[in-house]
Amino acid sequence: MVLVLVIGDLHIPHRIHDLPGKFKKLLVPGKIQQILCTGNVCDRETYEYLRTVSPDVNVVKGDYDETTFPMSITVTHAPIRIGVIHGHQCMPTGDLDSLSAIARQMDVDVLISGHTHTFQAVEYDGRFFVNPGSATGAWTGLWNGEPTPSFALMDIQGPVVVTYVYQLIEGEVRVEKIEYRKDGDNFKEPPRNAASPQNIPSSPSTVQSQQNVW
Repeated sequence: MVLVLVIGDLHIPHRIHDLPGKFKKLLVPGKIQQILCTGNVCDRETYEYLRTVSPDVNVVKGDYDETTFPMSITVTHAPIRIGVIHGHQCMPTGDLDSLSAIARQMDVDVLISGHTHTFQAVEYDGRFFVNPGSATGAWTGLWNGEPTPSFALMDIQGPVVVTYVYQLIEGEVRVEKIEYRKDGDNFKEPPRNAASPQNIPSSPSTVQSQQNVW
């Protein structure tokens, strides 16, 4: 089992001052093996906070980030391949057909994107698409209204990805569970002497270190 925090569109301190306190109480250091962030972190202090939750922090460049984060990353928790983009590359914004084309190009089973500030977790065209929304509930000019603060936790167990979305609604944290299973015809079972999911390294070799981006 690998527990991955999926978070993004923080916009601290430009649009909002901090993460909701109830979210911070849930993000306990030592429980999460990896963080995948869809970008718009916007300041070093927020990035360093994420590193206290898990040292394995992987961030893509959002349209408001001024750092040298990569535009996309790919990580592997065999047999699941995960791609991460901010989402402003997708036209129209959030369009599943466009996201599906990006997922095929990246050759990933799961594509994580942000930019819309709205949570989504849906299986489409044989792949799984996750948008964690905005963890701070920061405003966006894409639509009228106030975004709901949200983030996601992905519990990866071999070919199964169980996603829990945490949303702050009317001052209370509400949790929803969505499950995706990679089609068994699309992957080979690991050898019997292979490491179990519990022993998969938390820093896949396909991810470049983010520590010197500031």
